[in-house]
Amino acid sequence: MRSLALVTATAGLVIGTGTAEAGAKEPTGPVQPNIIAAALYSLSDPTLAPPGANDWSCKPSAKHPNPVLLSNGTTANAYENWAGLSKRLADAGYCVFAGNFGGSPGSFLQTVGPVAGTAGQLATFGEKILKATGATKLDVVGHSQGGMNIRYWIKYLGGADKIGKLVGLSPSNYGTDLFGLLTAVNAIPPVRDLLGGVCPACNEQEKHSAFLKDLNEGGDTVPGVDYTVIQTRYDEVVTPYTNAFLKPAPNVKNILLQDVCGLDFTDHLGIPYDPITGRLVLNALDPANARTPVCQFVPPVLS
Repeated sequence: MRSLALVTATAGLVIGTGTAEAGAKEPTGPVQPNIIAAALYSLSDPTLAPPGANDWSCKPSAKHPNPVLLSNGTTANAYENWAGLSKRLADAGYCVFAGNFGGSPGSFLQTVGPVAGTAGQLATFGEKILKATGATKLDVVGHSQGGMNIRYWIKYLGGADKIGKLVGLSPSNYGTDLFGLLTAVNAIPPVRDLLGGVCPACNEQEKHSAFLKDLNEGGDTVPGVDYTVIQTRYDEVVTPYTNAFLKPAPNVKNILLQDVCGLDFTDHLGIPYDPITGRLVLNALDPANARTPVCQFVPPVLS
């Protein structure tokens, strides 16, 4: 999720694919240093694919046989969310794909519709990726809601047979109270319904929601999928920050960014653009060739 102020400023959104038909390559924008710069760039063309993504002629290599699907956070379009990491993954030899789901086609704001609907659109897009690339499975890297909603695909939409690895960056696995604000909103029916009319996914990510209770009931993971959660102590959106983590299991790896680098002050919005996180994502996708991240001071993104 991003700030509720941004969400509540926009109304009348409906779910759409927001994704161009498959061709050779879709138009992409340049690499950006952070999510704010990417958001500003995408205002004039929210349908741009992030750099390095959506080359539909890409064929996975033997080294990286699974294409990578990037899954957006609440309100974010694909370019805004991934204009840094997508190029890094492509340069590492991955076939990378991203799309806009859970929002009006062509709209700047995406991933705001009901989570189940967004997950269904992601599942359809995933099938399209598998068909185009000839791969049998794909890996997913998701930010915020984008790291949680894939679990709906896995649990209810056949994703357990399609997904090899799920890497969540500050995912809302157990929701958020947004420092009590979102919980307070949901306790006042008229205000809750007003927010739900604009952003159903926002209410569904409140930590006490019926949606999350159902999603996590019976266990939050399934055998056969490898899960990695990368979270920052300075998350100001998923609160408490520990709500990002999955329950311990042999196929689960929970990583606190500050345990890797205590000098990394990255927040929720900054984590998809954080270079240390990028290295950890590459390690999660290809653990046989993992490298220790270079710890350095990373100033927080102004949000």
